[in-house]
Amino acid sequence: MQELGHTQFFKVDVEPETGAAMILSTVYDALSEKGYNPVNQIVGYIMSGDPTYITSHNNARSLIMKVERDEIVEELLNTYIKHKGWK
Repeated sequence: MQELGHTQFFKVDVEPETGAAMILSTVYDALSEKGYNPVNQIVGYIMSGDPTYITSHNNARSLIMKVERDEIVEELLNTYIKHKGWK
């Protein structure tokens, strides 16, 4: 049994940009082209898991469903951290 007084580490392998980052870019562009607010739609998808938040335009809905939602959150957080210069 693990000791509850210690912090556990969660390590994620770094994937090439062809994964979640590329898919997010494609989905963002497809949502923009269709006139949606990409941030609102992607957040709706992440929070609910409901793929109907994502347009099927340019195969965006199928693409985003190939990536786990936690991977999307991880990609967004890593990009934010790099942009802020925290890492």
